[in-house]
Amino acid sequence: MSHHLVVGAGLIGRPVAERLAARGDAVTIATRSGSPAAGVTARALDASDPDAFSHAAAGMSTIFLCTNPKYTTWATDWPPIFDAAIAAASASGANLVVMGNLYPYGSPTAPMTEHSLPLTTEKKGLIRQAGWAKVRAAHERGDIRAVEVRASDYFGPGSGGTAHLGEAFFTAILRSKTAHIVGIPSVNHSWSYLPDIATTLIAAADYAGDWGRIWHVPSGSYNRDEIARQLNVQYGTGGKVSGYPQWMLKSLGALNPMMKEVSASSYQFVVPYIIDSTETERELGVSATDWDEALFTTASSYRRNSSA
Repeated sequence: MSHHLVVGAGLIGRPVAERLAARGDAVTIATRSGSPAAGVTARALDASDPDAFSHAAAGMSTIFLCTNPKYTTWATDWPPIFDAAIAAASASGANLVVMGNLYPYGSPTAPMTEHSLPLTTEKKGLIRQAGWAKVRAAHERGDIRAVEVRASDYFGPGSGGTAHLGEAFFTAILRSKTAHIVGIPSVNHSWSYLPDIATTLIAAADYAGDWGRIWHVPSGSYNRDEIARQLNVQYGTGGKVSGYPQWMLKSLGALNPMMKEVSASSYQFVVPYIIDSTETERELGVSATDWDEALFTTASSYRRNSSA
């Protein structure tokens, strides 16, 4: 029986752990607080502590690195986490599957493929790119076996108010109000459905071919004006979308550290930001959930909040 260590129990780590357990694998889920998940063993872990991480990974087949520090602490939190994950994978012999994002690519001029160059100049993108560079270098040295799975902005039941296509967006549209967003409402953007992220992570871990590479989560691509229209047609609502002016984001960023980081990555919402997963779909045999099913399943999970 395979035994996996899932680090992080949020909207991605928890379903990955529960799905692995449901198929009969042994799973330990590790968080700083030791929070439980259905059908798995829970343990407390400081993911930046290489000794503790290595101890937790002993005897594991796979480490899924699904933790995600706050935007404002990426610069201090991510480097030691990557170092500890590499050390744990090396010491235990476990495969390392890293949950990543599209930030390393920067502002694209074409759809981003699994082989697009890392061209970002933004701080958070540079942090994530440096982390993957460390992981890949360790893989190429033969110290570990690793991959990174990259998704665009996620959506799905449970995605909260900070998600760009989360609770705040859906409840505003379902109440026939205006959803205020970062970026330009009419610009196309890829959206990764949370269950599809979990599917791709597990498929990547099961892959029998070459590792040391990047996979992309199959995702739907729509602008938020169109998404609002789809919701309005489905539910008979009259919600609209309005983008915050860039000057306002910068002004808020001068006062609030979190908004400063949101403003810094807002370039992702003013140009077409499209993920291409053709190679991943072909090699891993995964595909995006039907868009209508994903969108309306998500909307239904928020409808109980739409009457206020």
